[in-house]
Amino acid sequence: MPILLFKNKDIDLITGKRNITIRRLWKTPLYRGDRLYCYWNILSKEREKLFEAEVTRVNILTYDEIIHDSKLASDLGYKSLRELEDDLKKTYPNNHNKDDEFQIFSFKKLPTDQWEGPVINQKTMIIKKADVLFELGKYEQSSICYKAALEYDKDDTYLLNRIGDNLTRLGQFGDAVKHYKKAIKIEPDNEYLYNNIAIAYLNRGDFEKALEANTEALKINSQNTTVLYWRGLIYEMLNDFDRALKFFDYVLRIDDTNPEVWNEKATILNMLGKSEEALLAYDKSIELCLDNRMDDANMWASKGNTLLGLQRYAEAIMCYDNALKTDKYNPIILNNKGVAHMELDNFHDAIECFTKVLVMYPDNPDAQVLKEVCLDNL
Repeated sequence: MPILLFKNKDIDLITGKRNITIRRLWKTPLYRGDRLYCYWNILSKEREKLFEAEVTRVNILTYDEIIHDSKLASDLGYKSLRELEDDLKKTYPNNHNKDDEFQIFSFKKLPTDQWEGPVINQKTMIIKKADVLFELGKYEQSSICYKAALEYDKDDTYLLNRIGDNLTRLGQFGDAVKHYKKAIKIEPDNEYLYNNIAIAYLNRGDFEKALEANTEALKINSQNTTVLYWRGLIYEMLNDFDRALKFFDYVLRIDDTNPEVWNEKATILNMLGKSEEALLAYDKSIELCLDNRMDDANMWASKGNTLLGLQRYAEAIMCYDNALKTDKYNPIILNNKGVAHMELDNFHDAIECFTKVLVMYPDNPDAQVLKEVCLDNL
């Protein structure tokens, strides 16, 4: 079964805005009518199929033909021929001779009742993609995914809130507030939504409106440490350091384990000229950060997954190797390491990873499919 692995730049393909893409001509080429299993690469830790599709059209072009076809570049989602050429060189470092051949193909998504494999919750998968993109700082792409998920349920407050979070980080504060207010109409007693409005206004420099929104949040829950922390930050931005310190101390009386609050308290104490007290607060912040450090397989694997999504495959492999030192039988880490090797065309090394998984878990579908792809390319 041919598989199609999506990357961050392929959001338009995932959401259906575009249905044409490109890949190197492999030993086993695609043909019209072929069924595709489509995955999203960044979700490698919990790799699940996004959807099934059918190939509707296939063209074979040389590298030289592709990099001189401006219409094709636009159809593939690139802003220019230069961007297309740079991406091809990055994705296929060993395949940019003039006569190297690539397949340009279109596909159509199949309705779930026509899937051959198990059906998954597409809304959930899109949200997972959006969440990961958000964590990577890809706010525009993340917002596109959240909006796509919103098509399944327009009253989902989580999605409305997350779209607002993305817009805030993109500097689109007015639009962010609109989405938070839509969510408040559905959940009027959610203090976090009011506080997010306060954050948007704070970032816009409208401190009075930020205070008003934060006050509404505190009316709902006066003991919420997140809301109280942001109250302190608002006063800090207003240069009202005494009030800011009062709220940071209030937070620490409720929960003294947050290093960010200790750090802000230290900053305020410095502003007030209380350097010795500030040093003690900084020391407490550093102590908590060190206590919370995670130096284990999960940390290395998570870093590897992030590097994989950033297409920094060699670095990802190094992280997976560190993770496997303490968790050498973990099938997810082994599969992810294999995927990184595939992206580098190290098919023999990739097969070794997938084989290790299949020895322990003969029915592991990811290892089965990915090993088959590797064998086709030897």
